Amino acid sequence: MSPTIRVDDQVYEELQNRAKPFVDTPNSTLRRILGLPEKPGPAGAPESSSREHTLGPLLADGRLRIGQRLVWRRRNLNRVHYAELLETGALRLEDGSVHDTPSGAATSLAGNAQNGWKAFTTEDGIPLNDLR
Repeated sequence: MSPTIRVDDQVYEELQNRAKPFVDTPNSTLRRILGLPEKPGPAGAPESSSREHTLGPLLADGRLRIGQRLVWRRRNLNRVHYAELLETGALRLEDGSVHDTPSGAATSLAGNAQNGWKAFTTEDGIPLNDLR
């Protein structure tokens, strides 16, 4: 069992401001601020929060492939966005920007917090969320 720490509202608000939406937990935010490496979980435990939000595991086990193009069809805006899966598991958008997570990529495209696991699909329409 992990120790519990209590923080005041101002500290918690600052942690939220520094967190990556849909990616970070308070612990992963603090680890990044303190310059600590990502902490993998014990054998059989869920992966660390930042790893479970990347496409690396899907790439590693063959559910996705390097160079594969992902699609976000925004019907309400009549727009389609494409992202290319890189060897690192990151996504490169059409503007050349690179994002570590699908949610980071979708948030960049939309200009507000988005869940990229629900937004992006493979070109044949399979949602990333279903591939997890």
